Amino acid sequence: MSSITQNYGCCTLARVTLIPQTGAYDLDSQTLRVVAAVAEFGSITRAASVLGFSQPAVSQHLKRVESRLGMPLVTRAGRGIRLTEAGAVVARHATVVLSALDRAASELSDLSGLRSGRVRLTAFPSASSTIVPQLISTMAAEHAGVHFSYLEAEPPEAIASVRDGHTDLAVAFHYPADRDDPFLDSVESLVVHELARDEVMVLVPDGHPALEVDPDAPLDLARLRQESWIAGCPRCRAHLTGSCARSGFSPTITVETDNAVAVMSMVAAGLGVALLPALALAASPLPPGVTARLTAGGDHRMIVAVTRPGADHVPAVGEALRLLRAHPATLGRPSQASTQPVEG
Repeated sequence: MSSITQNYGCCTLARVTLIPQTGAYDLDSQTLRVVAAVAEFGSITRAASVLGFSQPAVSQHLKRVESRLGMPLVTRAGRGIRLTEAGAVVARHATVVLSALDRAASELSDLSGLRSGRVRLTAFPSASSTIVPQLISTMAAEHAGVHFSYLEAEPPEAIASVRDGHTDLAVAFHYPADRDDPFLDSVESLVVHELARDEVMVLVPDGHPALEVDPDAPLDLARLRQESWIAGCPRCRAHLTGSCARSGFSPTITVETDNAVAVMSMVAAGLGVALLPALALAASPLPPGVTARLTAGGDHRMIVAVTRPGADHVPAVGEALRLLRAHPATLGRPSQASTQPVEG
Protein backbone atom coordinates (compact mmCIF):
# COMPACT_ATOMS: atom_id res chain seq x y z
CA MET A 1 0.00 0.00 0.00
CA SER A 2 2.74 2.44 0.95
CA SER A 3 4.61 1.53 -2.22
CA ILE A 4 1.62 2.43 -4.37
CA THR A 5 1.05 5.69 -2.55
CA GLN A 6 4.68 6.71 -2.95
CA ASN A 7 5.11 5.75 -6.58
CA TYR A 8 1.67 6.58 -7.85
CA GLY A 9 0.98 9.70 -5.82
CA CYS A 10 -0.79 11.40 -8.74
CA CYS A 11 -3.63 8.96 -8.26
CA THR A 12 -4.43 10.21 -4.75
CA LEU A 13 -5.67 13.57 -5.97
CA ALA A 14 -9.35 12.70 -5.61
CA ARG A 15 -11.50 10.83 -3.13
CA VAL A 16 -14.96 9.76 -4.19
CA THR A 17 -17.44 8.93 -1.44
CA LEU A 18 -20.37 6.68 -2.26
CA ILE A 19 -23.06 6.86 0.43
CA PRO A 20 -25.53 3.95 0.47
CA GLN A 21 -28.28 3.56 3.01
CA THR A 22 -26.18 1.50 5.40
CA GLY A 23 -22.86 3.33 5.46
CA ALA A 24 -20.14 5.19 3.59
CA TYR A 25 -17.47 3.71 1.32
CA ASP A 26 -14.43 5.74 0.30
CA LEU A 27 -12.86 5.11 -3.08
CA ASP A 28 -9.72 7.04 -3.98
CA SER A 29 -8.56 7.57 -7.55
CA GLN A 30 -5.74 5.06 -7.04
CA THR A 31 -8.25 2.27 -6.36
CA LEU A 32 -10.32 3.35 -9.35
CA ARG A 33 -7.30 3.06 -11.63
CA VAL A 34 -6.39 -0.39 -10.26
CA VAL A 35 -9.92 -1.77 -10.68
CA ALA A 36 -10.25 -0.23 -14.17
CA ALA A 37 -6.98 -1.85 -15.24
CA VAL A 38 -8.00 -5.26 -13.85
CA ALA A 39 -11.32 -4.96 -15.69
CA GLU A 40 -9.57 -4.11 -18.95
CA PHE A 41 -6.87 -6.80 -18.85
CA GLY A 42 -8.54 -9.55 -16.80
CA SER A 43 -5.31 -10.10 -14.90
CA ILE A 44 -3.74 -8.60 -11.80
CA THR A 45 -0.29 -9.28 -13.23
CA ARG A 46 -0.98 -7.40 -16.47
CA ALA A 47 -2.78 -4.60 -14.64
CA ALA A 48 0.20 -4.20 -12.29
CA SER A 49 2.61 -4.11 -15.23
CA VAL A 50 0.62 -1.40 -17.03
CA LEU A 51 0.33 0.69 -13.86
CA GLY A 52 4.02 0.29 -13.09
CA PHE A 53 3.65 -1.68 -9.84
CA SER A 54 4.53 -5.16 -8.71
CA GLN A 55 1.85 -7.85 -8.77
CA PRO A 56 1.99 -8.36 -4.98
CA ALA A 57 1.54 -4.63 -4.37
CA VAL A 58 -1.64 -4.52 -6.47
CA SER A 59 -2.99 -7.72 -4.88
CA GLN A 60 -2.40 -6.38 -1.37
CA HIS A 61 -4.03 -3.09 -2.28
CA LEU A 62 -7.14 -4.84 -3.58
CA LYS A 63 -7.36 -6.99 -0.42
CA ARG A 64 -7.18 -3.93 1.80
CA VAL A 65 -9.90 -2.18 -0.22
CA GLU A 66 -12.10 -5.29 -0.13
CA SER A 67 -11.63 -5.54 3.62
CA ARG A 68 -12.64 -1.93 4.08
CA LEU A 69 -15.68 -2.25 1.80
CA GLY A 70 -16.73 -5.58 3.28
CA MET A 71 -17.25 -7.18 -0.15
CA PRO A 72 -14.98 -8.69 -2.81
CA LEU A 73 -14.10 -6.80 -5.99
CA VAL A 74 -12.48 -9.71 -7.90
CA THR A 75 -12.86 -13.48 -7.92
CA ARG A 76 -10.96 -16.36 -9.49
CA ALA A 77 -12.15 -17.57 -12.88
CA GLY A 78 -10.05 -20.50 -14.08
CA ARG A 79 -6.50 -19.25 -14.55
CA GLY A 80 -7.58 -15.64 -14.53
CA ILE A 81 -9.84 -13.39 -12.53
CA ARG A 82 -13.06 -11.56 -13.14
CA LEU A 83 -14.83 -8.70 -11.42
CA THR A 84 -17.57 -9.39 -8.93
CA GLU A 85 -20.81 -7.43 -9.08
CA ALA A 86 -19.28 -4.87 -6.71
CA GLY A 87 -16.11 -4.74 -8.81
CA ALA A 88 -18.17 -4.15 -11.96
CA VAL A 89 -19.94 -1.23 -10.27
CA VAL A 90 -16.59 0.32 -9.32
CA ALA A 91 -15.15 -0.27 -12.81
CA ARG A 92 -18.18 1.26 -14.53
CA HIS A 93 -17.95 4.47 -12.50
CA ALA A 94 -14.15 4.48 -12.63
CA THR A 95 -14.25 5.11 -16.37
CA VAL A 96 -16.30 8.28 -15.91
CA VAL A 97 -14.47 9.56 -12.84
CA LEU A 98 -10.95 8.94 -14.16
CA SER A 99 -11.80 10.60 -17.47
CA ALA A 100 -13.04 13.67 -15.59
CA LEU A 101 -9.91 13.71 -13.41
CA ASP A 102 -7.66 13.48 -16.45
CA ARG A 103 -9.51 16.37 -18.11
CA ALA A 104 -9.21 18.43 -14.93
CA ALA A 105 -5.47 17.72 -14.75
CA SER A 106 -5.08 18.74 -18.39
CA GLU A 107 -7.00 21.98 -17.85
CA LEU A 108 -4.95 22.78 -14.74
CA SER A 109 -1.79 22.19 -16.75
CA ASP A 110 -3.06 24.59 -19.43
CA LEU A 111 -3.79 27.24 -16.80
CA SER A 112 -0.40 26.82 -15.17
CA GLY A 113 1.35 26.98 -18.54
CA LEU A 114 -0.73 30.01 -19.64
CA ARG A 115 -2.19 28.04 -22.54
CA SER A 116 -5.61 29.06 -21.22
CA GLY A 117 -7.02 31.42 -18.64
CA ARG A 118 -9.03 34.59 -18.26
CA VAL A 119 -8.32 38.09 -16.98
CA ARG A 120 -11.17 40.49 -16.27
CA LEU A 121 -9.58 43.93 -16.50
CA THR A 122 -10.90 47.37 -15.57
CA ALA A 123 -9.02 50.66 -16.01
CA PHE A 124 -9.53 54.42 -16.10
CA PRO A 125 -10.09 56.29 -19.41
CA SER A 126 -6.58 57.52 -20.25
CA ALA A 127 -5.24 54.01 -19.60
CA SER A 128 -7.71 52.69 -22.19
CA SER A 129 -5.63 54.12 -25.03
CA THR A 130 -2.19 53.53 -23.52
CA ILE A 131 -1.65 50.86 -20.88
CA VAL A 132 -4.57 48.59 -21.76
CA PRO A 133 -3.95 47.99 -25.49
CA GLN A 134 -0.25 47.44 -24.80
CA LEU A 135 -1.01 44.90 -22.08
CA ILE A 136 -3.62 42.96 -24.04
CA SER A 137 -1.58 42.88 -27.26
CA THR A 138 1.54 41.69 -25.41
CA MET A 139 -0.42 38.95 -23.65
CA ALA A 140 -2.00 37.92 -26.96
CA ALA A 141 1.42 37.66 -28.59
CA GLU A 142 3.01 35.71 -25.74
CA HIS A 143 0.02 33.73 -24.43
CA ALA A 144 -2.61 33.38 -27.14
CA GLY A 145 -4.78 31.10 -25.01
CA VAL A 146 -5.40 33.74 -22.33
CA HIS A 147 -8.60 35.73 -22.89
CA PHE A 148 -9.26 39.28 -21.68
CA SER A 149 -12.48 41.10 -20.99
CA TYR A 150 -12.22 44.86 -20.46
CA LEU A 151 -14.39 47.52 -18.86
CA GLU A 152 -13.51 51.20 -18.57
CA ALA A 153 -14.25 52.82 -15.21
CA GLU A 154 -12.91 55.52 -12.93
CA PRO A 155 -10.92 54.27 -9.90
CA PRO A 156 -13.76 54.22 -7.34
CA GLU A 157 -15.95 52.06 -9.58
CA ALA A 158 -13.01 49.92 -10.76
CA ILE A 159 -11.91 49.17 -7.19
CA ALA A 160 -15.48 48.39 -6.15
CA SER A 161 -15.65 45.93 -9.05
CA VAL A 162 -12.55 44.13 -7.73
CA ARG A 163 -14.00 44.00 -4.23
CA ASP A 164 -17.30 42.60 -5.54
CA GLY A 165 -15.51 39.88 -7.52
CA HIS A 166 -16.52 41.18 -10.96
CA THR A 167 -12.96 42.23 -11.90
CA ASP A 168 -9.67 40.36 -11.44
CA LEU A 169 -7.38 43.36 -11.89
CA ALA A 170 -8.08 47.09 -11.84
CA VAL A 171 -5.63 49.70 -13.09
CA ALA A 172 -6.29 52.80 -11.01
CA PHE A 173 -4.53 55.88 -9.65
CA HIS A 174 -4.33 58.07 -6.59
CA TYR A 175 -2.70 61.37 -5.64
CA PRO A 176 -0.36 60.97 -2.64
CA ALA A 177 -0.42 64.70 -1.90
CA ASP A 178 -4.21 64.83 -1.53
CA ARG A 179 -5.08 64.47 2.14
CA ASP A 180 -8.75 63.86 1.39
CA ASP A 181 -8.11 61.24 -1.30
CA PRO A 182 -10.52 58.35 -0.50
CA PHE A 183 -8.19 55.85 -2.19
CA LEU A 184 -6.68 54.32 0.96
CA ASP A 185 -10.08 53.62 2.47
CA SER A 186 -11.37 52.17 -0.80
CA VAL A 187 -8.58 49.57 -1.07
CA GLU A 188 -8.77 48.31 2.51
CA SER A 189 -8.34 44.49 2.54
CA LEU A 190 -7.33 44.55 -1.16
CA VAL A 191 -3.78 44.36 -2.56
CA VAL A 192 -2.21 47.42 -4.21
CA HIS A 193 0.65 46.93 -6.69
CA GLU A 194 2.46 50.20 -7.50
CA LEU A 195 3.25 50.50 -11.20
CA ALA A 196 4.41 54.00 -12.13
CA ARG A 197 4.74 57.62 -11.06
CA ASP A 198 2.72 59.77 -13.44
CA GLU A 199 3.77 63.42 -13.40
CA VAL A 200 1.06 66.08 -13.43
CA MET A 201 1.58 68.63 -16.20
CA VAL A 202 0.29 72.20 -16.30
CA LEU A 203 -1.02 73.28 -19.71
CA VAL A 204 -0.89 76.91 -20.82
CA PRO A 205 -1.23 78.61 -24.21
CA ASP A 206 2.03 79.10 -26.11
CA GLY A 207 3.67 82.41 -25.23
CA HIS A 208 1.98 82.67 -21.83
CA PRO A 209 3.75 85.25 -19.62
CA ALA A 210 4.40 82.60 -16.94
CA LEU A 211 6.76 80.89 -19.39
CA GLU A 212 8.99 83.93 -19.78
CA VAL A 213 10.94 83.38 -16.55
CA ASP A 214 12.46 80.11 -17.77
CA PRO A 215 10.78 78.42 -20.77
CA ASP A 216 12.01 74.97 -19.71
CA ALA A 217 11.65 75.15 -15.91
CA PRO A 218 8.80 73.59 -13.92
CA LEU A 219 5.96 76.04 -13.51
CA ASP A 220 4.82 77.44 -10.17
CA LEU A 221 1.02 77.31 -10.06
CA ALA A 222 1.00 80.52 -8.02
CA ARG A 223 1.95 82.36 -11.22
CA LEU A 224 -1.42 81.28 -12.64
CA ARG A 225 -3.62 82.47 -9.76
CA GLN A 226 -5.31 85.10 -11.94
CA GLU A 227 -6.09 82.71 -14.77
CA SER A 228 -9.33 80.99 -15.69
CA TRP A 229 -9.08 77.25 -15.14
CA ILE A 230 -10.50 74.31 -17.05
CA ALA A 231 -11.48 71.49 -14.69
CA GLY A 232 -13.36 68.22 -14.52
CA CYS A 233 -16.54 67.31 -12.69
CA PRO A 234 -16.79 68.14 -8.97
CA ARG A 235 -15.46 64.70 -7.97
CA CYS A 236 -12.62 64.81 -10.52
CA ARG A 237 -11.48 68.37 -9.80
CA ALA A 238 -10.51 67.69 -6.19
CA HIS A 239 -6.84 67.35 -7.07
CA LEU A 240 -6.81 70.65 -8.99
CA THR A 241 -8.38 72.59 -6.14
CA GLY A 242 -6.03 70.93 -3.64
CA SER A 243 -2.94 71.72 -5.72
CA CYS A 244 -3.97 75.34 -6.09
CA ALA A 245 -4.71 75.57 -2.36
CA ARG A 246 -1.19 74.33 -1.61
CA SER A 247 0.06 77.14 -3.86
CA GLY A 248 -1.95 79.71 -1.90
CA PHE A 249 -5.04 80.39 -3.99
CA SER A 250 -8.44 79.10 -5.03
CA PRO A 251 -8.80 78.57 -8.79
CA THR A 252 -11.45 80.33 -10.83
CA ILE A 253 -13.05 77.49 -12.79
CA THR A 254 -14.86 78.72 -15.89
CA VAL A 255 -15.03 75.56 -18.02
CA GLU A 256 -15.94 72.06 -16.88
CA THR A 257 -15.09 68.92 -18.87
CA ASP A 258 -13.62 65.48 -18.16
CA ASN A 259 -12.53 65.07 -21.79
CA ALA A 260 -8.73 65.41 -21.92
CA VAL A 261 -8.70 66.14 -25.66
CA ALA A 262 -11.28 68.89 -25.12
CA VAL A 263 -9.14 70.34 -22.31
CA MET A 264 -6.13 70.58 -24.65
CA SER A 265 -8.18 72.21 -27.41
CA MET A 266 -9.67 74.74 -24.99
CA VAL A 267 -6.22 75.68 -23.70
CA ALA A 268 -5.05 76.08 -27.31
CA ALA A 269 -8.04 78.38 -27.92
CA GLY A 270 -7.06 80.55 -24.95
CA LEU A 271 -10.07 79.63 -22.82
CA GLY A 272 -8.00 78.88 -19.75
CA VAL A 273 -5.18 76.80 -18.24
CA ALA A 274 -5.36 73.27 -16.87
CA LEU A 275 -3.68 70.35 -15.16
CA LEU A 276 -3.43 66.97 -16.89
CA PRO A 277 -1.43 63.85 -16.01
CA ALA A 278 1.35 62.83 -18.40
CA LEU A 279 -0.54 59.67 -19.30
CA ALA A 280 -3.38 61.78 -20.71
CA LEU A 281 -0.85 63.55 -22.94
CA ALA A 282 0.50 60.19 -24.06
CA ALA A 283 -3.01 59.19 -25.06
CA SER A 284 -3.44 62.22 -27.32
CA PRO A 285 -0.67 64.51 -28.62
CA LEU A 286 -0.77 68.17 -27.68
CA PRO A 287 -2.40 70.34 -30.34
CA PRO A 288 -0.53 73.35 -31.75
CA GLY A 289 -0.64 76.34 -29.45
CA VAL A 290 -0.28 74.47 -26.14
CA THR A 291 2.76 74.19 -23.88
CA ALA A 292 2.97 71.55 -21.15
CA ARG A 293 5.28 71.97 -18.17
CA LEU A 294 5.99 70.02 -15.00
CA THR A 295 4.72 71.68 -11.83
CA ALA A 296 7.26 73.30 -9.53
CA GLY A 297 6.19 71.15 -6.59
CA GLY A 298 6.72 67.84 -8.37
CA ASP A 299 3.00 67.12 -8.42
CA HIS A 300 2.21 63.55 -9.49
CA ARG A 301 -0.15 60.64 -9.16
CA MET A 302 0.62 56.96 -8.65
CA ILE A 303 -0.65 54.45 -11.17
CA VAL A 304 -1.44 51.18 -9.42
CA ALA A 305 -2.97 47.78 -10.02
CA VAL A 306 -5.51 46.56 -7.47
CA THR A 307 -6.39 42.90 -6.92
CA ARG A 308 -7.97 40.69 -4.30
CA PRO A 309 -5.56 38.86 -1.96
CA GLY A 310 -4.00 35.86 -3.67
CA ALA A 311 -5.04 36.92 -7.18
CA ASP A 312 -1.40 37.16 -8.26
CA HIS A 313 -1.13 33.39 -7.75
CA VAL A 314 -3.67 32.85 -10.54
CA PRO A 315 -1.31 32.28 -13.50
CA ALA A 316 -3.01 34.59 -16.04
CA VAL A 317 -3.52 37.41 -13.53
CA GLY A 318 0.02 37.03 -12.20
CA GLU A 319 1.42 37.27 -15.73
CA ALA A 320 -0.65 40.39 -16.43
CA LEU A 321 0.77 41.98 -13.27
CA ARG A 322 4.30 41.02 -14.32
CA LEU A 323 3.86 42.70 -17.69
CA LEU A 324 2.37 45.81 -16.10
CA ARG A 325 5.35 46.10 -13.76
CA ALA A 326 7.81 45.53 -16.59
CA HIS A 327 6.37 48.00 -19.11
CA PRO A 328 4.37 50.77 -17.38
CA ALA A 329 6.35 53.58 -18.99
CA THR A 330 6.43 52.34 -22.59
CA LEU A 331 3.48 54.45 -23.56
CA GLY A 332 4.58 56.43 -26.62
CA ARG A 333 4.38 59.62 -24.56
CA PRO A 334 5.44 63.07 -25.79
CA SER A 335 8.87 64.18 -24.63
CA GLN A 336 7.44 66.78 -22.24
CA ALA A 337 5.41 64.19 -20.36
CA SER A 338 6.88 61.89 -17.77
CA THR A 339 5.52 58.54 -16.60
CA GLN A 340 8.25 56.61 -14.83
CA PRO A 341 8.15 52.99 -13.60
CA VAL A 342 8.35 52.31 -9.90
CA GLU A 343 11.31 50.17 -8.86
CA GLY A 344 10.74 47.03 -6.84
